[in-house]
Amino acid sequence: MEPPRIPPSVRRRAGDLLLWAVVAAPVAYAGLTPPWPRHAVALLAGSLALLGLAVALGRRWPLAALLAVVFGSLVDGNFVFAIPVFSYLAGRRSAGAGRVAAVFAAIAVAGTAVNLGLLGTNPETWFLLASVLLFAGVFPWLLGRMRRQQRALAEAGERHAEAEERERRAAVERVRLRERARIAQDMHDSLGHDLSLIALRAAALELAADLPPAHRSAAGELRASVAAATERLHDIIGVLREERSGSLRPAGETVAELVDGARDAGLAVDLRADPDGGDLPPLVAHAVHRVVREALTNAARYAPGAPVTVTVDRAGGEVAVSVVNGPAPDGPLPGPASHGSGLLALRERVRLAGGVLDAGPRGGGFAVTAHLPLTAAPAVVDADRPDAPGAGRSGGLAGSAGDGLREDGGSGRGPRDRAGDAARRLREARRRARRSLLVAFGAPAGLALVLALVYYPLATAGAVLDRSGYERLRLGAERADLGLPRRQADPPAGSAPGCEFYTDGNFPFAEPTWRLCFTDGRLVSKERIAQ
Repeated sequence: MEPPRIPPSVRRRAGDLLLWAVVAAPVAYAGLTPPWPRHAVALLAGSLALLGLAVALGRRWPLAALLAVVFGSLVDGNFVFAIPVFSYLAGRRSAGAGRVAAVFAAIAVAGTAVNLGLLGTNPETWFLLASVLLFAGVFPWLLGRMRRQQRALAEAGERHAEAEERERRAAVERVRLRERARIAQDMHDSLGHDLSLIALRAAALELAADLPPAHRSAAGELRASVAAATERLHDIIGVLREERSGSLRPAGETVAELVDGARDAGLAVDLRADPDGGDLPPLVAHAVHRVVREALTNAARYAPGAPVTVTVDRAGGEVAVSVVNGPAPDGPLPGPASHGSGLLALRERVRLAGGVLDAGPRGGGFAVTAHLPLTAAPAVVDADRPDAPGAGRSGGLAGSAGDGLREDGGSGRGPRDRAGDAARRLREARRRARRSLLVAFGAPAGLALVLALVYYPLATAGAVLDRSGYERLRLGAERADLGLPRRQADPPAGSAPGCEFYTDGNFPFAEPTWRLCFTDGRLVSKERIAQ
């Protein structure tokens, strides 16, 4: 039995409570440890409440939570321990970088103006505060932002893998459906032709004058059964138009052999073929065979007993094929009406071979004419395009294949498009992650350098005593005669009274280098401070 799952809202509240306990620990420890200043209890309660407010705001407004703890650091220095935490969370939870960067810049400018302008803070203290803002605020925020980009990269990678898997399954499905469609198309063409010839033979047998009535009735039933079987075959297989469909026709069967088979079935067929027209390109020869076979099938089915003329003429870089039948002497055979699917498939086959097909009534009969180039490149059908012939249309397996390739609910964007989008998002996520990694480590270093370049002039202005000036100083000389710099460097902790400190301008911190001690206004000692 699986343990009960904790609701997400409970986990979030528990996480927020733990976060508040962690960031409140330094503030609470300092507030509960003596000595206690005035209003210690109120100050501690206010500080803890401010941290609780920051935690509560952190998920929805992470920048406001960061500003709350920065404001708290003005009252209690222990808020400094919370600044890196909320800076990191701001980087994790904030989508944009512009507002956060503007806030950090505003804090830096305002802090500099207050410390150097209003409070008169020395440059060393200002540099320390600026470093705290940089490494406790900016750097954790950059790390959080980098972590956010890494998470986005991982999610984009998962989406890309899912899209690739969908594309792989769709490709397999396309191959399967196209093969099924190819087989079904060939079954339709081959069996439809054969069933039509069987129906024609049965009709001829039914009309034989010397046939007994029982046999005549059986022949009629046979003809009706074949017609019904042809209709069921049409319903099962449907209208199919697939690129590069094969054929179930006998290997090497020529148009002449096809015509001979139709004559044996009772059709009156006259073949007029070019003697040099037998050597045709495979795609053209196959299209010519299909035109003749489909036209003879239609003639046998809808114009039994009518004379049929088959013409194949090769001239001027193309082959022209026509099948013309006259009107049926006794009308069409009884049976289901034509759907025109055979001519639709035939028109597509001729188009794939680079030709054009024309079919329609002529002189009371029917004519099918096709012109096919001998050297032109065949047309290419992209089955994935919604505007391709037969794509996305209903009708048998062709409609099923079109529906199966559109998994996006009819938006017209197939798996290949979505896979491309996922790959593009993955590349963008990788670029953002690399850029965030570079910024996370390069920006603090650059900002520290800029900070040092700002701090250095402030710390060294009027306080630099170079080595040559130091060596010229003579013990016992009056201080007023030494020409010392107008400003001194900040003395180290625990320095003896009566000593002055100067720097030689060492970069970037301009630490004290020389110590000069005076008694009664005279130089009594000078020494270099070990760095």
